[in-house]
Amino acid sequence: MANEIPPQEQSTRKWFRSHLLGRELELHELYELPQGELDLLMAETAEIRSDPENRSRSHGRWCIAGYVLELAKIVDARRASDQSPRPQDSRG
Repeated sequence: MANEIPPQEQSTRKWFRSHLLGRELELHELYELPQGELDLLMAETAEIRSDPENRSRSHGRWCIAGYVLELAKIVDARRASDQSPRPQDSRG
């Protein structure tokens, strides 16, 4: 999946400090995260985005959490579609 990382995500240093994972992550790292860590990250960022106080308290973290959450959803959906069986061609 590394070859699918858009250039703007490779060069832009947008990072998120995850308390659940105990480290900082850059956007491009989401493509390589194990599924369990991606799930934790989606839960953490969804919680940040759902609390209106977070927006006023730390607008930058709230915005980055949105980027991370949306990209994590995209990565998760791609993984799910890559693992689902392809329908067979019935024209045969």
